[in-house]
Amino acid sequence: MEEIIGKRVDLLDKGWIELVDMMPHPANSVSGDMAIVNAARVSFLGESKGEERDKKLLFYLMKHRHTSPFEMVEFKFRVRAPLVTWWQWARHRVWNFNAQSGRYTPFEENDFYVPDVWRRQAKDNKQASEGTVTDAENRVLTDALIEHYENSFTLYQRALDSGVSREQARLFLPGFSVYYTWVVKVDAHNLMHFLKLRMASDAQYEIRVYAEAIYKHFFKPALPWTAEAFEQFILAV
Repeated sequence: MEEIIGKRVDLLDKGWIELVDMMPHPANSVSGDMAIVNAARVSFLGESKGEERDKKLLFYLMKHRHTSPFEMVEFKFRVRAPLVTWWQWARHRVWNFNAQSGRYTPFEENDFYVPDVWRRQAKDNKQASEGTVTDAENRVLTDALIEHYENSFTLYQRALDSGVSREQARLFLPGFSVYYTWVVKVDAHNLMHFLKLRMASDAQYEIRVYAEAIYKHFFKPALPWTAEAFEQFILAV
């Protein structure tokens, strides 16, 4: 399981997510699931009762929403995503964030998100999409978006070349589509809350793919008992 540290999963057109570290580390003799069980048993100074009883306790904790033991496991990710994704991610204020700064590092010409398809506005939900535009409309919109990015980056570069500060030159860039790189950290309890919301079918695609990648490639391999209980008692509800 140690090989998940440093694993990177490509997402969207230019994004990715990588597991930088976790606590307990996979090289530790105590697994993440057992760290949760041990944290729960400390309430009465107990120790492991064997795999069957330990797993049963973890399932009991999940079923009855005894959440504090799950906070004893932490994940740290390095993430590259467009700002349209980060605006939603940052709503989860229990995460710890540290982000790339456009004041210190210049943006590159291809640092913009280009969607594969254009979704239509949902008729019954003001904050959702449904279906897609026609293939012809898709090509026209994508070409227009790329042209917009090229023009914007030309203005951005012109401002930099004129000696304008990076903190102001970035005003020429299309805000919601710019890719940023962040380092983020969260405990397993709050990560499960994030996953339940952001893996849902009505979550915006641009953040749902990140949530699904976290669950499939990192959370589930690192915490198999917890993932099984999460699916049974939280996702299935």
